[in-house]
Amino acid sequence: MSVKILGISCYYHDSAAALVVGGQITAAAQEERFTRKRHDPGFPAGSIAFCLEKANVSLADLDHIVFYDKPLVKFERLLETYLSYAPRGLQSFFAAMPIWLKEKLFIKKTLRDEFALLNNGGSDNLPPLMFASHHQSHAASAFFPSPFEKAAVFCADGVGEWATTSVWMGEGNSLEPQWEINFPHSLGLLYSAVTYYTGFKVNSGEYKLMGLAPYGRPHYVDVFYDQLLQLKPDGSFRLNMDYFNYAAGLTMTNGKFDRLFGHCQRQPESEITQTHMDIASSVQAVVEEAVLKICRNIRQNLGTENLVMAGGVALNCVANGKLKRENIFKDIWIQPAAGDAGGALGAALSVWHEYLQQPRTPQAGDSMRGAYLGPAFTNAQITEYLDSVNASYNAMDEVSVVREAASLLAHENVVGWFQGAMEFGPRALGGRSILGDPRSRNMQTTMNQKIKYRESFRPFAPSVKEEKVSEWFELDTNSPYMLLVANVKADKVIEMTDQQKALFGIEKLNIPRSSIPAITHVDYSARIQTVHRETNPRYWKLLDAFEAETGCPVLINTSFNVRGEPIVCTPEEAYRCFMRTEMDYLVMEDVVLKKSAQPPMEKDESWKTEFALD
Repeated sequence: MSVKILGISCYYHDSAAALVVGGQITAAAQEERFTRKRHDPGFPAGSIAFCLEKANVSLADLDHIVFYDKPLVKFERLLETYLSYAPRGLQSFFAAMPIWLKEKLFIKKTLRDEFALLNNGGSDNLPPLMFASHHQSHAASAFFPSPFEKAAVFCADGVGEWATTSVWMGEGNSLEPQWEINFPHSLGLLYSAVTYYTGFKVNSGEYKLMGLAPYGRPHYVDVFYDQLLQLKPDGSFRLNMDYFNYAAGLTMTNGKFDRLFGHCQRQPESEITQTHMDIASSVQAVVEEAVLKICRNIRQNLGTENLVMAGGVALNCVANGKLKRENIFKDIWIQPAAGDAGGALGAALSVWHEYLQQPRTPQAGDSMRGAYLGPAFTNAQITEYLDSVNASYNAMDEVSVVREAASLLAHENVVGWFQGAMEFGPRALGGRSILGDPRSRNMQTTMNQKIKYRESFRPFAPSVKEEKVSEWFELDTNSPYMLLVANVKADKVIEMTDQQKALFGIEKLNIPRSSIPAITHVDYSARIQTVHRETNPRYWKLLDAFEAETGCPVLINTSFNVRGEPIVCTPEEAYRCFMRTEMDYLVMEDVVLKKSAQPPMEKDESWKTEFALD
């Protein structure tokens, strides 16, 4: 049965499209990769075009189109919220209503018009639009691709229509809602509020807050519990809205929040103080505790031994790692596109399994195909572009490419790695990655300042051969999507001196903590990606060749972009990023480029104005 279902998410952030054909995930991509606008909220025309091209179908061939959200219910929530906070919410109300009344309230017509444009101006042969609820889309994206026949489903994000936290029971091809916590009480919005207060961008900089937390001490945990968050033993919670402004205003926090911590909101790009680090450490500890309490409640009341997760909070890989170590569940699976982009996929899968009542057969590992669901390019397409810009390159066979790249990395070169299909979700997983030698003491600083042009405190993640992960990290399970944090193995750790232990904050940064210092965070942890021969054979072969040369089956893996830029999608974007940074080599499929051999050009710093800082 080759029913074709297109799922889309848009008009908030991280717009995306996903195509499910006969129950199989065929293609999925975020719109930002095509428009080059980070977290693009617009209609995902580029993503839709890619998905249809990948499956060689047209819009008229589709059986169902489904949106990941129910806009009318969300509008109801906005109206009720503004009324309940009146007159305090008037400014925000007047700012939001014109957009809602002009566009979002009539989103069905807006979507039909957009699809008609893609369909050469006609909509007569298009299937009717369907709408899933926001958390239903998240839950479906988590459960249906998972390897489990039965599992509890935990979704947590900022807010959907009303729900901010929801629990479901997934079994076979069904999802049954269990309970939920509604707006304005939200772990995701609490974390985003602190992201805002510490000077990072909401819906973008939360991962920076997570990376900053280990530099601080959780001195403010009691302040959070005493003033900001009531957390009960069963994991249910309420926020004290006296300190937050997101429900009725145009900011996340207010003056009372500032006074609580004794400082005004940090201005972006200004100095990060020890206080900011301590607040980051504290909110991270609070969110971790809330997640653990919720999950213990789920385990006790639903009884299932497996858990799946989605929603933006599920991207907090530090909390995920702690949850895994607590052994509350036998196994955990997390949707790699856990945010709103993944809602497009979940909505499509929900139509297949829930609306059409199609059976489900869980696959070993999962059915996400390693998240390599985006565009891929042939050697011919790559060399055609390179020839058009007079680039210098060497074409090789796969064995030679892998051997050459491993040797380059072993000699501390930074290598752009552009292979196979682009990843779906926020993580680079060896399809569009920048790679380095984790044994190098200088590599973290070099890659942050000369390649990524980003803050020095931000850690890099390791890719490791799946079969070697437990030899190098305190992790006894797979982590193919870089969503679990675990400590470096004790026998790889370098003991700190008493003087080093006395350091605080950013002073901790340049102390080598292990035999792979470039990926060892200041708390001895790492955000791990296990690389599997079945889902990414060439990347696995590179790790294998690097291990043969160095004895180390681990590489630094960071996303192929500069700060503020979406991950590169095409050969042209990869070459531009290569030339505007201090990367040493670029490997695209079977082609190897050396920076010093390229045609001379002026230093390109246009990215500073082309991409808004994240």
